[in-house]
Amino acid sequence: MTSTTAQVDLSPIPVRVRPATRLPQLLIGLWLYGTSMALMVRAGLGLSPWDVLHDGLTNRLGWSFGAVTALTSIIVLLLWVPLRQRPGIGTVANVVVVAGSVDVALAVLPQAHALVWQLALLVGGVLLNGAATAVYVGARLGPGPRDGLMTGLHARTGWSVRVARTVVELVVLAAGWLLGGSVGVGTVVYALLIGVLTQSLLPLAAVRRSGRSDHA
Repeated sequence: MTSTTAQVDLSPIPVRVRPATRLPQLLIGLWLYGTSMALMVRAGLGLSPWDVLHDGLTNRLGWSFGAVTALTSIIVLLLWVPLRQRPGIGTVANVVVVAGSVDVALAVLPQAHALVWQLALLVGGVLLNGAATAVYVGARLGPGPRDGLMTGLHARTGWSVRVARTVVELVVLAAGWLLGGSVGVGTVVYALLIGVLTQSLLPLAAVRRSGRSDHA
């Protein structure tokens, strides 16, 4: 989650509001999100905090990156129960589509070895991640498991969303690093840019209750 919730209404709205465009928007956004994860993995310069954890678990379990992503999503969803969070269509789709798309992209993309290609994949991955986040969150069909964890902590503890996100991602980053996940310059670049990118693009992608794009 980002601070964009103060500018754009992102509360879930019924599927009956423009389902013909919102469902494809959700699925496209989630597929691109998984692809962006794969770009950063192949760059080999460091991952986002959650993907550091996924990478560490992949190394330890020997599972595919997508399978580990789905596993952690399910575990995070279990944490929703005491937080009284309710999943939506977007929540379930997040688990399935992102896990599938990241494995497909990893099967197609080769590992980059030259620094110029590593940087290109890193920048492309971060930019695509920000755009994909805006697209799938903007469909307003329910938060992803990790987004819901942060907003749930915000609602139950009184912490700001920013504090909740920071605490969660620091814990996740530390756990992933201890498991051998990839931490590097890409981790820093992601942390610095993802909020700005998503905040800039969300007004263009967010769906209003009337079905029009929200240009707040």
